[in-house]
Amino acid sequence: MTFAHPLYLGIALVVALVFAGLALVSARRSRGAALAYSDLAFLERAIGRAPPWSAIFAAVWVLAILSAGVALARPSLVANVAVHDAAIVLCIDTSGSMSSTDVAPTRSLASREAALTFINGVPDGTRIGLVAFSASAFPLGALSDDHDAAREALSRLPEPNGGTAIGDALTVAAQMLPSGGRRAIVLVTDGVNNAGSDPLEVAATLGAQGISIFTVGIGTNGSGLVIPGTNDDAALDEDALRSIAASGNGTYARVGDAGALRDRLGSLARTSINERRRVDLTMQYGVAAGVLAFAAALGGLALGRFP
Repeated sequence: MTFAHPLYLGIALVVALVFAGLALVSARRSRGAALAYSDLAFLERAIGRAPPWSAIFAAVWVLAILSAGVALARPSLVANVAVHDAAIVLCIDTSGSMSSTDVAPTRSLASREAALTFINGVPDGTRIGLVAFSASAFPLGALSDDHDAAREALSRLPEPNGGTAIGDALTVAAQMLPSGGRRAIVLVTDGVNNAGSDPLEVAATLGAQGISIFTVGIGTNGSGLVIPGTNDDAALDEDALRSIAASGNGTYARVGDAGALRDRLGSLARTSINERRRVDLTMQYGVAAGVLAFAAALGGLALGRFP
């Protein structure tokens, strides 16, 4: 937490200490006067049963003074805030290796189910677009806050076939996004880029434009599976996916089963709409100071104890 005017914190602390000291002196004088003119045994029994109202009200007043000082100091902090008008494009790999069965029933079908979880988990008002990519990339539907339309677009996801053009997928996704605001790309792939533009160069460009990129690698390295119709291993280039995510100030995760993939995309549905913003807490502390002062004053007057 930072403060625009920290001097007020010091002033509030001094005032609170002075107030607490005066309240303590007043309480001791009252106790001394009571001992001088009261039956000691009776007074001790009464004090033992009665709550320490003077101390309670003094503590509340001190809290009110400190809260007011914090409010005058203009506190703020940087936090992740959900942006409900964010724009996200989900890129789904449809290359030939997505028919591999190391993720049951296949990588492709597991990705479809996980993508549906993602769409269902995104808050209302968030615009979603979908891109399918293999040896080339193309949008499945326009960017829209109509999540039913996104689900319908998902049903048009092609069957696995061809190579893997990750750079082209990122480029098409970026073309669908608006020029400003909270923008994110979520890339789900199981392979090594072997077609189209260089994904690392594209990711660096998009990251410089303020577009966040989250990458999810699906599959198991060392599974012994090959891309159907070829002799190439159906493996992940995890180093490249980490670099792509780092360029876009995002994260990378590898998942090896359908449940983990759904969980990951479900989490990204919430994470990808968050934006780091500076939040002003002046009003919150001001309200707290007012409520505490009002409660202390009202309670003190009701019991004939002020302050």
